[in-house]
Amino acid sequence: MKSLPLHPTPTTPQVGRRLRALREQARISLADLAAVTGLSKGFLSRVERDLTSPSVTSLVAVCQALGTSPGDVLDAPEVTVVRGGEAPAVSLGGEGISEHLLSPPGLRPLQVIRAEIAPGGTGEEELYTVDCEVESVHVVSGRLTLRTVDGAHALEAGDTATFSGREPHSWRNPDPDSPAHVLWILAGRT
Repeated sequence: MKSLPLHPTPTTPQVGRRLRALREQARISLADLAAVTGLSKGFLSRVERDLTSPSVTSLVAVCQALGTSPGDVLDAPEVTVVRGGEAPAVSLGGEGISEHLLSPPGLRPLQVIRAEIAPGGTGEEELYTVDCEVESVHVVSGRLTLRTVDGAHALEAGDTATFSGREPHSWRNPDPDSPAHVLWILAGRT
């Protein structure tokens, strides 16, 4: 699999927004955070609205109360865009299928693959498994037959099948005239 270069975008860290999200995720009220840190509720509110910046000492106190590190709050989250026309080709096997990796190359915990399956295109004859915790296939257009040990599952445009990555399966485009466009989502890869 070919790696695409990552081009980070210079951004101003939104420290307050991140702190608010962490506080709300922890289900801690602003008043409780003020009591634990010794900082005023008004000051914390201004920090969360990015109207003022906390000192290093204040940031450390808030981060300790929220169970995170200042580095995690200050680091800008990485946003990687993979353009559809530039998505690298991959091959997970099968006949009559063209696959492209839409998620960033190297991101193993989650992989999103766009596939075009030619009329009559098919996966392996023998059922197989994929190295992931959960697998999902979403039919964007056309039809797909998903075969598992439980039998065949007929999927049409808009349908999504989700199953364990340990579930033996294969697939086929049953339409003799039209291609199928599907998204394969592989989560929990190691």
